[in-house]
Amino acid sequence: MRDVLLLLMMLASLPYAFKRPIVGVLVYAVFSLMSPHRLSYGFAYYFPFAMILAAVTVLSLLASKEQKKLPFTPPVIQLMLFTAWITLTTFFAQNPDGAWTEWNRVIKTMLMTFLTIMTVRTVNDVKALLLTIGLSLGFWGFKGGVWTILSGGHNGVLGPQNTYIGDNNTLALAMVTTVPLLVALAGIAPTKWTKRIALGLAVLTAVSALGSYSRGALLGGLAMAFFLWLKSNSKAKTGAVLLLLIPILLTAMPAEWTGRMHTIDNYQEDGSAMGRINAWQFAINVANHFPLGGGFICFTAPMYQQFAPNPNYVVVAHSIYFQVLGEHGYLGLFLFLILFFLMWRTGTRIIRKCGTNPEYAWALVTARMCQVSIIGYLTAGAFLAMAFYELPYYILAVLVSIEKVLFLAPQPDNTPPMYVPFLMPKPKPRPGGQVGAAASTRLPRR
Repeated sequence: MRDVLLLLMMLASLPYAFKRPIVGVLVYAVFSLMSPHRLSYGFAYYFPFAMILAAVTVLSLLASKEQKKLPFTPPVIQLMLFTAWITLTTFFAQNPDGAWTEWNRVIKTMLMTFLTIMTVRTVNDVKALLLTIGLSLGFWGFKGGVWTILSGGHNGVLGPQNTYIGDNNTLALAMVTTVPLLVALAGIAPTKWTKRIALGLAVLTAVSALGSYSRGALLGGLAMAFFLWLKSNSKAKTGAVLLLLIPILLTAMPAEWTGRMHTIDNYQEDGSAMGRINAWQFAINVANHFPLGGGFICFTAPMYQQFAPNPNYVVVAHSIYFQVLGEHGYLGLFLFLILFFLMWRTGTRIIRKCGTNPEYAWALVTARMCQVSIIGYLTAGAFLAMAFYELPYYILAVLVSIEKVLFLAPQPDNTPPMYVPFLMPKPKPRPGGQVGAAASTRLPRR
């Protein structure tokens, strides 16, 4: 039944995707981030939903009369350079078959990032994108948070199988990175109830991250909480909430959770931590030997025999930084870090341009929370091989899209806005068939 329902829902979205490419991008994001097909048990489990949606979106974009504009801002140019570099390193990969298979998956993420930026044209398109990202991962935050509370934190939380966030650690990174996006949704929600729903979902998502028993998530969450307070308009109120909420959450977890977190201090006695250190030294040795890195999927047993201090302890990179270093060399790591620096600078630029203009308040809140998400990802990602996970690239798309629709290519007066129920008051009819919300979302001409 789930399989048929999921297929029907996808098919029902296709006419709308043909009409407006942004719809195809949003539905694709649901399947990419939430992976609802992994909740099925039949043909839908391996059905190529994402591939079909991507193809329909491309066809719609080619046939559409809408303006197709990819702003050549610093993050976009940097993402192009990084994509070109990881393509080049794949030609010289030490594990060619595995490298090209992984490149095929990663290149889809990069292309959909560019398509997302191209198809977003209005303020409400950006809000719809933010809502889609938040709710797609908020689903797993809600599920994991409720499970953690009902089980008293004794049973770990897992994500959807055969996805990027299938195990407890990878799910935790996704949850940590999603919390600020849900806070952003709460900050721009039009009613008290939608605000409360978003805040409740943010809390449950934070609980889900704790319930994963991930030490990286704990460090990422603490770093993120500090920046959340730093980026808050009301530091006293936010600080009071964090000082009250964090101790409650930490003390509510069981003794086995506390014991696992304490292994951060005694990493020498923890086999998992020592395996990470072995993998990190392996990545350094590979980068020193191969200027282009070892290519995708180079953390293999034959490679460990040559370059690892302990050749018998074969694990994945366990760090976004050492993953990129080992696979794509020092230049690849430099391009990767510059990409996130430019994302941060884009957020800062948006915040500065928004100023105190109430019309741009939603963009200011979103940019701040995207920066907090970046901190959470970069901190928790230091312990996980998630360099090419889709979520941070969607955050890039959100930031670039905000700058695009507000300051680079403002929405023209004749563009019909996309109605976003959760984030907009219900539009009111106006004389002559106009809709009140349309006028409210148009930007002044410059």
